[in-house]
Amino acid sequence: MSEKLKVGILGGTGMVGQRFISLLEEHPWFEVTTIAASPRSAGKTYEEAVGDRWKMTTPMPEKVKKIVVMNVNEVEKVAGEVDFVFSAVDMTKDEIRAIEEAYAKTETPVVSNNSAHRWTPDVPMIIPEINPEHTDVIAFQKKRLGTERGFVAVKPNCSIQSYAPVLYAWREFEPYEVIATTYQAISGAGKTFKDWPEMVENIIPYIGGEEEKSEQEPLRIYGEVKDGVIEKAAEPKISCQCIRVPVLNGHTAAVFVKFRKQPTKEQLIDRLVSFKGLPQELELPSAPKQFIQYLEDDNRPQVQLDVDFEKGMGISIGRIREDSIYDYKFVGLSHNTVRGAAGGAVLCAELLKAKGFITKK
Repeated sequence: MSEKLKVGILGGTGMVGQRFISLLEEHPWFEVTTIAASPRSAGKTYEEAVGDRWKMTTPMPEKVKKIVVMNVNEVEKVAGEVDFVFSAVDMTKDEIRAIEEAYAKTETPVVSNNSAHRWTPDVPMIIPEINPEHTDVIAFQKKRLGTERGFVAVKPNCSIQSYAPVLYAWREFEPYEVIATTYQAISGAGKTFKDWPEMVENIIPYIGGEEEKSEQEPLRIYGEVKDGVIEKAAEPKISCQCIRVPVLNGHTAAVFVKFRKQPTKEQLIDRLVSFKGLPQELELPSAPKQFIQYLEDDNRPQVQLDVDFEKGMGISIGRIREDSIYDYKFVGLSHNTVRGAAGGAVLCAELLKAKGFITKK
């Protein structure tokens, strides 16, 4: 009998669900044993339910093809099959909040890719290298839910991955004002060019709700656990524009920063390349050995060359230089469906397992 934890994927037929399944194919700790989706997919094999909508560049893993998809709304039934679940369901925010808490109340930990619980005061929103101590709030959430082992944890928005870790690595210099423009790939909308031909050779200067998330979520990540809730940080103040561009995978950010304490360019680069967090110390399976790389070439980072750095779990930074209005500016790149979505959630689950929050039932 496998010693791996049995994992369920809620919303397993969508793009992020597919990414979870791809990333977990050979995972040393976790094994996908259950896939749940909408009632229209329930009762079909996973291969039948997905049909011609498999969006990954690698083939569908053989192990999951014949898994019979369950109805995600049959919470007790699905929860009875697994040790914990990843959530990538496509519902309204109210529905997501309700169903994720329903799973938690069956004593099933939920690690969510969705945004619905990102501002629930006692739900940790985690970038494992930055705020692993936010897991302290889980004890207060369990008390509210009346659970012993069930809880919800979330990962943040994909668009902030290319600059939020950078600002954290530079925290000793006290960044207090930030302007960011993100150039976001179409897979962030769950699309490929086949699904979205209008995006070929096109730019759309609006992504609903994305700018508020990009401005506010880093502050929650930088915040502190106080009196059983996460209190967001006051700074840095962030203003953001989010633009959809004709790229399949990879969110790029152009960022301007003001500091209270003036660093040199060499200090900024040093803090990036030397930055390590708890995932690196614990050598978690999905943790990149080098979390942030700095590229000296003025033409980098580039999506085609750099998006898969550290199997998509690393962040690439380039073009740090002084600015005429702000102190410094830089360009960042992260893989939006790996580090920014499913991969970030898998790393979060690994952290939660390492800290004893996720165990066998």
